[in-house]
Amino acid sequence: MVALEVLQVEAGQMDNFAYLVFCAQTRKAVVVDPSLAPQAVLGVAQENQLEIVGLLNTHGHHDHIAGNGEILAAASVPHWGHPLDLPDADQQLFEGTEVSVGESCIRVMHTPGHTPGSVVLQTGAGLITGDTLFVGRCGRADLPGSDVNLLYDSLQRLKKLEKSLNVYPGHDYGVRPVSTLGEELQENEFLNAVDRASFVRLRMG
Repeated sequence: MVALEVLQVEAGQMDNFAYLVFCAQTRKAVVVDPSLAPQAVLGVAQENQLEIVGLLNTHGHHDHIAGNGEILAAASVPHWGHPLDLPDADQQLFEGTEVSVGESCIRVMHTPGHTPGSVVLQTGAGLITGDTLFVGRCGRADLPGSDVNLLYDSLQRLKKLEKSLNVYPGHDYGVRPVSTLGEELQENEFLNAVDRASFVRLRMG
């Protein structure tokens, strides 16, 4: 299976990141969270001679989906999202869903907590984590629909994955724009909380 490449795009005044995930062999790509700068995403796709074949959202918050309409108008492709956040999406993302991208695919982990329908996208060598996991931080759990206990459970699942995986967050909140899971396990206090109660105090304090 061909490895997928990831391009990170600065996407708006809320320090959002958008992503283009593409197959280097076929140049087919999907957009992830066009956020507040869809024109920037389309420009990067054109510069890299990528054919957009789909649009995925990690969750349904406005700052991540605001650019959906422009991407869909420009590319006329399927929109994928978890039904708990994005019930009107063309295609539904669930735990274990695979989305074809050229000669490879993205695999979906359902990671509720920040929102009920949050997902993390596994690209092969990377994780696009949306607002579930940031560099040095994790997503908020005090918003409508958030659940701090579910967020803890989702982060515990991520901790068990390969340490070499790159972490591509939904916002530029950390000391670097991209991390690895191994670095986060060393440096991220939310991943290092000793138990559920400690995590809840830290996240909700």
